[in-house]
Amino acid sequence: MAYDTDAVRRVLDAAKGRDSLTAPEGRAVVEAYGIRTPGEGLATNPEDAVAVATAIGFPVVLKIVSPDILHKTEAGGVIVGVADGAAAADAYRTIVRNAREYDADARIVGVQVQEQLTSGHEVIVGAVTDPTFGKIVAFGLGGVLVEVLKDVTFRLAPTSLETARSMVDGIKAAEILRGVRGAEPADPEALADLITKVSDLVTDFPEIAEVDLNPVLATSTGATAVDVRILVDPAAAKTPVRFGRDEILASMNRIMRPAAVAVIGASGEDGKIGNSVMKNLVNGGYRGRIHPVNPKAADILGLPAVKSITDVPGDVDVAIFAIPAKFVPQALEEAGAKGVAGAILIPSGFGETGNHDLQDEVVEIARKHGVRILGPNIYGYYYTPEHLSATFCTPYDVPGGVALSSQSGGIGMAILGFSRSAQMGVSAIVGVGNKADIDEDDLLTFFEDDPHTHLIAMHLEDLKDGRAFAETAQRVSKRKPVIVLKAGRTSAGARAAGSHTGALAGDDAVYDDILRESGVVRAPGLNDMLEYARGVPLLPTPQGENVVIITGAGGSGVLLSDACVDNGLSLMHIPGDLDEAFRAFIPPFGAAGNPVDITGGEPPSTYRNTVALGLSDPRIHSLILGYWHTIVTPPMTFAELVVDVVEEFRARGIHKPVVASLSGDVEVEEASEFLYRHGIVAYPYTTEKPVAVLGAKYRWARAAGLL
Repeated sequence: MAYDTDAVRRVLDAAKGRDSLTAPEGRAVVEAYGIRTPGEGLATNPEDAVAVATAIGFPVVLKIVSPDILHKTEAGGVIVGVADGAAAADAYRTIVRNAREYDADARIVGVQVQEQLTSGHEVIVGAVTDPTFGKIVAFGLGGVLVEVLKDVTFRLAPTSLETARSMVDGIKAAEILRGVRGAEPADPEALADLITKVSDLVTDFPEIAEVDLNPVLATSTGATAVDVRILVDPAAAKTPVRFGRDEILASMNRIMRPAAVAVIGASGEDGKIGNSVMKNLVNGGYRGRIHPVNPKAADILGLPAVKSITDVPGDVDVAIFAIPAKFVPQALEEAGAKGVAGAILIPSGFGETGNHDLQDEVVEIARKHGVRILGPNIYGYYYTPEHLSATFCTPYDVPGGVALSSQSGGIGMAILGFSRSAQMGVSAIVGVGNKADIDEDDLLTFFEDDPHTHLIAMHLEDLKDGRAFAETAQRVSKRKPVIVLKAGRTSAGARAAGSHTGALAGDDAVYDDILRESGVVRAPGLNDMLEYARGVPLLPTPQGENVVIITGAGGSGVLLSDACVDNGLSLMHIPGDLDEAFRAFIPPFGAAGNPVDITGGEPPSTYRNTVALGLSDPRIHSLILGYWHTIVTPPMTFAELVVDVVEEFRARGIHKPVVASLSGDVEVEEASEFLYRHGIVAYPYTTEKPVAVLGAKYRWARAAGLL
C-alpha cells in the first residue's frame, strides 16, 4: 500500500523541540502507514469524555495525553473498563488529578478515550535506534509482562516480509500465537505486515528514535495497535562514516601486503617496543623493505635509520608507531604526507584512558591524508603469507587458513599461544584495540577475497558500526565461516530507555538475533571460539541433518546425545533396514538405534565395520564416535583404524564430518592428537567439545544455504 508520508511529516514538524509524540499524534503517524488502531477521540473536559465514549460505544479505556508523561500506567493515567457516561466523567477527573500529582509541571493535552478491545493475543511490535546497529525492529509477547518474559526477537530495519515472518515464528511463544487448546490463533501474515510497516516507518523517518506498539491485539482477522508510543530525536538520524568496499580493499591490500614498512620509534635497545617490532620484522622473514625511523640513531639492526619518515627513499605502505601517544599527531602528519596507507598505532594513552580528544585528533589527521588507522592501543598484527610480524609480541610462523582478530591485547596473546600449542595454521592475527578507524568490517572485507583465509574468528567487545558488520558478514559467511566471540553477553550493560522496546534492545538478544541472521556463528567462550576456528575448517560440509552416534560406552552415548540437543543437531531415526545392518556387526547385548552401542569389549573389527557402514549409507550425513579405552581395542589402534576407514572413503569421494570423544587413560591424548592431524576432530575426556565443533559447522552450513 502507499504510505501517507506527508501526514507523518506534518506531525513531526509540529512536534519539533519535543522528544515524544502524544498518543493522538502517534496514532496519526501509524495510521498514515496503514496500521490499525482502535476507535478513539480526545476529551478536554469530563463532558467531552462522556460524549466521545458514547459515540464510540462502551466499554472504553481512558488514558492521559501528555508529552511529559510517557509511562501512563505508572502515573495512574489509565483506567479500563469504563462502562457508562457517569463512569467516563469520573475517570476523566481521576486521571487528570493523578497526572498532576505525578508531575505537577506536566503539560496535559487532555484524555484519550479509546474503544476497549477484549480479545486477541497481546504482542509487542516496535523499533529502536540501537547505538550499534542503528534502526532495528522488534517483535514478541506484549502486555505488562513483556520486560519480565523478554520473549522478543530483533532484526535490522528495513526488513522484508519474509524476515518479518521469521520473527513471528521465531519467538518461544510462537505456538501460543498459532492457537493452543482451542484458543483463537493470531493471523501471522497480519503480524508480519505490521512489522514491515513499522520497519518502513523508521527507515523513511530516521528521526523517529523509538516506536512502541504495546499491546498489539492479534486475532485471526488482523492486528490492532492498542497503545502507541513514539520518541523522536534528530540525533537518531545520524549515520557513521563508512568507506566503500573498493576503498577498504585499496587500503587493506597495502596494509596486509606491504612492499615497504617504516617503524617510527625504532630502537636498538633491548626491552623497547620499537626494538621488538624491528626484531620481529627482520627475524620473522619479512621480505619487503624495512625503514627504521629514529632521529638519534644511524642504523638499527644493521638497517640505515632516518630521522623522519619523510626522509625514506621511495614509497612506504605501512607506518608502525612505537612512540608515546603525545608524539603521534606530528608523526602521523609526516606519515600522511609520505602517502602511507596504514598507520599501526601500538601506543596506549588514547580513548581507553579517557583521552578522547587526542584520539579524535589523530583520526582527523588520518582522514585528511587518506590514511587508515589500526588501533590505537594494540599489539600489532601478523600476516603469515608475507612473513609479516608487525608486532612487539612474539613472532608467529605457522601459515594456514584461519584469520583471527581481537579487541583485547590479552586475548590476542591467548589466541597466539593457542595457535602455537595446537599448531593451528593462521593467515592473520590482528589487534584492533580502540578501533578508532579500522574495525572488524574492514577485516572481513579483506579476508573475504583473501585466498589464504578460509575461516575468520573474531573476539569483540563491541561493534563500532554493527550494521556495516552485519551486512558484510552476511555476504562473507556465504563463502567462509565467520566465528564471533562477543564479550559482555550479560544484561548488566542494558541501557535505560524510554520504551519497552528500547529497554529490551539493551539486552544481548539484539546481538544474538542480528549476528545469527547474518550467518555468524557465535562462540560462548574464548576456548570455544578457538576450537571452532581450529576444527570447523577440517570438517567436510555435511550434506544433510542426519547425525548418528556410534559408541563403545552407553554412558558416553547418553552424554553425546545430550550434547547433540544442546548444539541443535538432529539424531537420525534409524530405519529398519539400517538397524538390521548395524546389528549384524554388534553383539546381541549391544544396542542399535541411535546411539549405536557396540559395547566396550568389542575388537577393532567392530569399530571398523560400524564406522564403514555409517560412511557408506547415504542417509547418514555425519558421525559422532564415542570411544572407551579397553585392552581389546587400545586407543592408538582405535585411532589408526578410524583414520584408515575415513581415508578409504575419502579416496572414493565420500566426505562426511566425523568427530570423536575418547574416554580412557592418558593414552587417549595421543590418539586424539593423531585423529586431529588426520582431519577427524577428536578430544579426550570430553563429550561436549567434539559435538560443539560439529554443531558450529552445521550452524554455518545452514546459514550459508549449503544443507
